[in-house]
Amino acid sequence: MPAQNPISGVNDFVIRFANVNGSGSASANELFARSILRMGVPVSPRNIFPSNIQGLPTWYEVRVSEAGHLGARGGIDMMVAMNPQTWDKDVASIEPGGYLLYDSTKPMPKSKFRDDINVIGVPLTAITNSTYTDPRQRQLFKNIIYLGALSALLDIDPKMIEQLIGEQYKGKEKLFSSNVHALHLGRDYALQNLKCPIGLRVQKSDKVGDRIFIEGNSAAALGAVYGGATVCAWYPITPSSSLADAFTSHCRRLRHDPETKKAKYAIVQGEDELASIGIVIGAGWNGARAFTATSGPGISLMQEFIGLSYFAEIPAVIMDVQRAGPSTGMPTRTQQCDIISAAYASHGDTKHILLFPEDPAEAFEMAAQAFDLADRLQTTIFLMLDLDIGMNHRLCRPLKWDDAKQYDRGKVMTAAALEAGADFGRYLDVDGDGIAYRTYPGTHPTKGSFFTRGTSRDRYARYTEEGSAYQDNMQRLLRKFETAKDLVPRPLQANAEKPTKYGVIYFGSTSPAMDEAIELLESRGHQLDRLRIRAFPFHSSVPSFIAEHDFIYVVEQNRDSQLRSLIVNELSIDPVRLVPIVHYDGTPITARFIAHAIGDHLDALKITPLRKVVS
Repeated sequence: MPAQNPISGVNDFVIRFANVNGSGSASANELFARSILRMGVPVSPRNIFPSNIQGLPTWYEVRVSEAGHLGARGGIDMMVAMNPQTWDKDVASIEPGGYLLYDSTKPMPKSKFRDDINVIGVPLTAITNSTYTDPRQRQLFKNIIYLGALSALLDIDPKMIEQLIGEQYKGKEKLFSSNVHALHLGRDYALQNLKCPIGLRVQKSDKVGDRIFIEGNSAAALGAVYGGATVCAWYPITPSSSLADAFTSHCRRLRHDPETKKAKYAIVQGEDELASIGIVIGAGWNGARAFTATSGPGISLMQEFIGLSYFAEIPAVIMDVQRAGPSTGMPTRTQQCDIISAAYASHGDTKHILLFPEDPAEAFEMAAQAFDLADRLQTTIFLMLDLDIGMNHRLCRPLKWDDAKQYDRGKVMTAAALEAGADFGRYLDVDGDGIAYRTYPGTHPTKGSFFTRGTSRDRYARYTEEGSAYQDNMQRLLRKFETAKDLVPRPLQANAEKPTKYGVIYFGSTSPAMDEAIELLESRGHQLDRLRIRAFPFHSSVPSFIAEHDFIYVVEQNRDSQLRSLIVNELSIDPVRLVPIVHYDGTPITARFIAHAIGDHLDALKITPLRKVVS
């Protein structure tokens, strides 16, 4: 059932697998993505899965792009439809001229197809039933069989897949042989019965380079190890649980004494999120570098303790892997919707430092940096990940670390300084930067002690309800926040080739889609300067960038334009000049969505209203 104008492309297409959760498809789908990567072609896979254990629909989308586009593009060039529940939706999502691969064991009415797509049937169930008798084997090997068919249809080197299977089942010859056999069952059927390859093809290339393929949660966990974290307290919550699991794995490799084999770390699963952040703050007060990993609902539960960290000035790091809210929301869908709740967490007047990594490499770097910032600023630092970065494999530059690096522990009063008669006031600003000196417990037998409290106090940590002392302390905390502007990662600006009156601000996981969207907008004749925000508080370059342009588009993945609201509130910007571009259906924002939304607005600005001619 061929279409008149089939899509064609070499190393440039989007394929989506529609499966049933719990069917064993995840392993086969990941083998598909990794095999193309082994051929030297950049890929960017995204797993869209339900929050239950088994039975509901799941999708696995792979962006194949020799040009290196790693964001979601929008649109599906080929659909591997293995789930009857979502058939109609899956078929409808295919681009005109695209391809549909399905199990043709049972005939389907013509009404279930489209005339403008290419339909490719492989009798997967018939092949598995004639080869295997065990029901579980039939289900699992069906996935490997369609992988084999795809290798022929897309001209993927089967040796790459065989290598990956060998690595997966190293030392398990029986499993290796059975999977390779299933692979060639599908490949041989396609070669003998179908036109191979189709218009979409994979061709060996060298565009991957030295980049690595890693999940953001694992990279952030490794950053915590290199950043000196020795305590992790957490409570399981999607999509952050794998971050704590990864920290555990990294510590087992890197944090055991080589001679005694004893662990040099503590990982505690608290009874809930509130207990977890309490443990982290206690460890930070005692001088350890500590963190928790959580998501939006956990941030809601931690509010009071976050306020204690802010007001008592105790270092802590929270790695927030954001998901769709509010309440339980969509636990396995991505959003950037905790910006406001994290920036102003807790009751009263609070302001917190937020870091916005764009990919696993920055997740590693900013995770490590978060502990230096927490110690330097004596407060909670939020690393704002999201599900798209955290739970999906992404190509990124290699993770690098300078072994000569020294940790920045901030202002710590030593026993020698106390013995020499230094004036120690726990909340005394001696340098004008808002940051006071602290002492570790047990620093000196008689000097340097103070009462840690969440109540108001004077500069020497003595309890008081005097309004002037309270205001003095709150103003000092604001000075410290101002100091943070020059300590956090600065925004990155990229100017258009031609001068333009328009700019765009974005952050985090929106970055790869934005890079491609800029190309799409340029093809429509639009020029945009762009600024990627990497931290809050905002550096002085942010208001300067806004002042240089007539309109600024603020692109984010939440309903209420939270970053835009933060910019308006903190920088006193006229909101009319900030045009919100929001995407919040739980799927990663796409390049086409951004280009369409901004392009249509820019097109409208070019239209000259008709004026009535007065005679």
